[in-house]
Amino acid sequence: MFEHLHELPADKIIALMAEFRADPRENKVDLGVGVYKDASGNTPVMRAVKEAEKQLWERETTKTYTALAGDPAFGKALSGLVLGDAVEDSRLALAAQPGGTGAIHQALELIRMATPDATVWLSAPTWPNHPSIIRHLGMKMTEYRYFDDENRAVDFAGMMEDLAGVKTGDVVLLHGACHNPTGANLTLPQWDEVATLLEEKGAVPLIDIAYQGFGDGLEEDAAGTRLIAARLPEAMIAASCSKNFGLYRERTGLLIAMAPNAKSTALTQQSLAHLNRQNFSFPPDHGARLVQMILDDPALRADWAGELEDVRKSMLNLRTKLADALRSRTGSDRFGFIAEHRGMFSRIGATPEQVAYMREKHAIYMVADSRMNIAGLNERTIDILADAIVDAGV
Repeated sequence: MFEHLHELPADKIIALMAEFRADPRENKVDLGVGVYKDASGNTPVMRAVKEAEKQLWERETTKTYTALAGDPAFGKALSGLVLGDAVEDSRLALAAQPGGTGAIHQALELIRMATPDATVWLSAPTWPNHPSIIRHLGMKMTEYRYFDDENRAVDFAGMMEDLAGVKTGDVVLLHGACHNPTGANLTLPQWDEVATLLEEKGAVPLIDIAYQGFGDGLEEDAAGTRLIAARLPEAMIAASCSKNFGLYRERTGLLIAMAPNAKSTALTQQSLAHLNRQNFSFPPDHGARLVQMILDDPALRADWAGELEDVRKSMLNLRTKLADALRSRTGSDRFGFIAEHRGMFSRIGATPEQVAYMREKHAIYMVADSRMNIAGLNERTIDILADAIVDAGV
């Protein structure tokens, strides 16, 4: 049987991680993997998470299953963080998932179950796992313009022109905040125009919100998602706790499916529970329990939000300092977009050859399309990266 398997393409980011680890140079800089790092290069456990774990250790009396869709208290807490009061709880079907990736996968399976002929529209570019999962599921997909490589900003005119071709029942995948891989985000008026178009076309949004709190703030980063939810009869939202709670290895995520009425909500909830059962039965609970405890406890929530704000500001500070360092070296403001982008990532416009040159000569590791993880920098490595960018002729 197994001799009939064929070799699959390697995940480029995972391969880059292995190459970085094998590099013996002491001055190497990892800007590839999408993990937050502090000034010491560590990915810390957040204070509120540590405290919640202590409390859980004291209180927990069983490790038995929760429910097929996960503990309802987790779904209520996290959906409240994402949506606020934008939509009534009675219209929300909720299912805990193994991470944001699990939520995306389950959303796509739900789409395939409900409307197998739907086309999924993806931003160009998008997170590589989006098209990979869609191909794996055998679904139809197409792209819409999103990023202007010359201006390093959203090509909104191109985006809207392409989305004019969306058909009723199609699904448009949108990044809720901190677009991966570009760092360029829609403004709230642009979100409003997208909502109008989707409403007119009868298309369904699938919003991937993996970085709430990393961009302009917890409330600000959710504004576009909430606007969509308030305007449209149906939507799907894949929320991740990997970044904003630092729960990378706990695989904590939630799929929110917003239905137009109570009957549709019940059917959708039943379908989500069924899909969980087929894929992994009961979702992991440890990370979900910590998130629920933090969000439902005013003191823990305040401490978590404060630490998250420090993380956000540290990334903005790194962005500003890198843009300033490049401005002083080039005598121009052509890298000013770095300070304007939000979240962990920016795509700086280097060619694959220039990226390879920076890796070989300066030990700078970034994805071949020049997506770099701003959080991989620190005060010491900003100048190293700036020198490498200039030397490579970006």
